[in-house]
Amino acid sequence: MTDLERKDVPWTLAALGWSDFFADQCGPDDAEWVPVRIATVHRARMSAMAQEGPIRLELPVHANTGDYTVGDWVLVEPDTHLLRRLLDRRTVMARRVEGSKTPQLAGANIDTLFIVTSCNADFNVARLERYLALANESGAQPVILLTKADLVDDVESYRAQAAALQRELPVITVNPLGDDVAAVLAPWCGQGQTVALVGSSGVGKSTLVNALAGHARDDEQQTGDIRAHDAKGRHTTTSRSLHAIAGGGWVIDTPGMRTLHVSDATSGLETLFAEITELTHLCRFRDCTHEHEPGCAVQDAVKQGRIDPDRLTRWRKLGLENKAKTPEMKGPRGKRR
Repeated sequence: MTDLERKDVPWTLAALGWSDFFADQCGPDDAEWVPVRIATVHRARMSAMAQEGPIRLELPVHANTGDYTVGDWVLVEPDTHLLRRLLDRRTVMARRVEGSKTPQLAGANIDTLFIVTSCNADFNVARLERYLALANESGAQPVILLTKADLVDDVESYRAQAAALQRELPVITVNPLGDDVAAVLAPWCGQGQTVALVGSSGVGKSTLVNALAGHARDDEQQTGDIRAHDAKGRHTTTSRSLHAIAGGGWVIDTPGMRTLHVSDATSGLETLFAEITELTHLCRFRDCTHEHEPGCAVQDAVKQGRIDPDRLTRWRKLGLENKAKTPEMKGPRGKRR
């Protein structure tokens, strides 16, 4: 039996992830309502974790479940569980999909985002940079988890490549099937802490969720086989859900992402490529493209070996993509903001 099924053991709000950030949003007019945390979001229904255990939310007329995501805090009526108000998010993970005018919400109020990749053909620094930009922009702390390290002889090369992608980036080697998963990830999975996992399908995300949540065998997230020719797996998680971690905290499982566009991520890219963005203001020209202009501080750093030219190329590519895919905000009279 999982913690989610133990309705006889109540949680405190703090154990659910409640903090002063959310409490400060509640005024006298909210006194008759109670806070709960959204656990699942479906097309026409949502469930939540309350202090007394799991509940099904009653939605107001014309409510749009697309406005909510797993991990959100909402206020509800205590007897009917009718949803009354969504509280502001401390962090939010969202991505823009092709053809959509609004970002797709993937999780909220996440403290740590585990970016899972395996030491095989799945390992791709360019894709990891996209995940890091997403994590940085969301406000969550990114941590890279390396799986399948037992299949390679040079795991340290994978670790070094990952660690070089961003300053002070934790890179952890973990065996999803090992008995020490909870212990290895304990620094980020304490009481009231929320983590989420992202990464390609087949790298062990669902297995890690099972290990952290201590699922009973018949309640486990499904895992998929791996194609030998490209180390890709089948998508086994098709929806997002909130699970109690056996030793405290919460974990959000997310579906594998086949495409990950960079948009609305200017701040996230600046953090990711800090060694480049910190030099741009030193260039002679304010509109320097960092390609061929004289007096370019970035190109000088490349020549001195302080910046990897391939990394500069990826920074430029992601910057252009972010600009192209981020809708322009316009104010009065159509002026850009």
